[in-house]
Amino acid sequence: MVRTRELERIRMSVQTIRNVFSVDNGYRLSDDQIVNHFPNHYELTRKDLMIKNIKRYRKDLEKEGGPLAEKDENGKYVYLDFVPVTFMLPADYNLFVEEFRKNPSSTWIMKPCGKAQGKGIFLINKLSQIKKWSRDSRTSTFVAASSGKEAYVISLYIDNPLLIGGKKFDLRLYVLVTTYRPLKCYMYKLGFCRFCTVKYTPSTSELDNMFVHLTNVAIQKHGDDYNHIHGGKWTVSNLRLYLESTRGKEVTNKLFDEIHWIMVQSLKAVAPVMNNDKHCFECYGYDIIIDEKLKPWLIEVNASPSLTSSTANDRILKYNLINDTLNIVTPNGEMPESRWNRSHQKEVLGNYEILYDEELAQSENADRDLRSRSGQSIASKGVKANNSARPHLATWK
Repeated sequence: MVRTRELERIRMSVQTIRNVFSVDNGYRLSDDQIVNHFPNHYELTRKDLMIKNIKRYRKDLEKEGGPLAEKDENGKYVYLDFVPVTFMLPADYNLFVEEFRKNPSSTWIMKPCGKAQGKGIFLINKLSQIKKWSRDSRTSTFVAASSGKEAYVISLYIDNPLLIGGKKFDLRLYVLVTTYRPLKCYMYKLGFCRFCTVKYTPSTSELDNMFVHLTNVAIQKHGDDYNHIHGGKWTVSNLRLYLESTRGKEVTNKLFDEIHWIMVQSLKAVAPVMNNDKHCFECYGYDIIIDEKLKPWLIEVNASPSLTSSTANDRILKYNLINDTLNIVTPNGEMPESRWNRSHQKEVLGNYEILYDEELAQSENADRDLRSRSGQSIASKGVKANNSARPHLATWK
């Protein structure tokens, strides 16, 4: 068994968590010890692996003939088209070139897989820019992820983002996962929008201006127009109010239902490969971009979303986030046995709400099947009542 004092000296970061669970170091967690990361959380939080797992998830559903893998006449997924077209470099370079030449006027965004806070990100609109970069860069070269060195993904840039006040923004939302098998996750209601400090333009002359394109506070706070009082942030409730007043309540509700759908499907995509250690939980930071057609896109998922505060409101939000998270994973302020099923009364959830409970969903499906076999007429929640297998977006509920 691991010595408790020894574990207490370990900072449970994403860098050390793999060592904590390594069989070579001899650590063993007791039933009253829990950590805030899953051993291989990077299957979701590393940019290249997230895309790889989502692509595999789609293919698996296709092989099973599942209705969620339905495609339209252009070959795009009807329900699972929530990540931009993305390629790994250098492995997918030829595939990227083929895609680029279909629309040579397109803009692409290139990101190092293992970095955060906007570091190492740049935009391109010419193939020669990639070739020059890979040739000239001494420290940031195309290398395989398995080598342990830097790897990159290149994604089609969302060049028609929804703008408010002429500025681009994204959403930072929090999802707590207490178990992957069965999947149980909670949505935090108090996320926020992060705005750029400079008005957006798709002009190619501004591709190098990260104050136009990247919403990361780590970048925007260095801009001349950064406001230290509000930090360039809106609450999600303010965004909802704005959208309801400009686009309507029904459209706004649909947008947020689709965002929740994206979160659940991304978690389902990695659930089969995630090491579901009973001692673990994780609070993920989801980054979502909304385009001008009010279609949400998953940009990335963060394993250690920033809990530092840039404003007074930020401090209140993140204090409540930490408090509500601990109330769920350590109810009544007590360390639970790791076999505890983590079921809660509504009042314990604070600002969290249950996003998906796989055990509950399976029991409801079994109940519907039983009633169906007994001849009762039912309209399954989340599935159209006719003979079509086309699912409604609420099938995850």
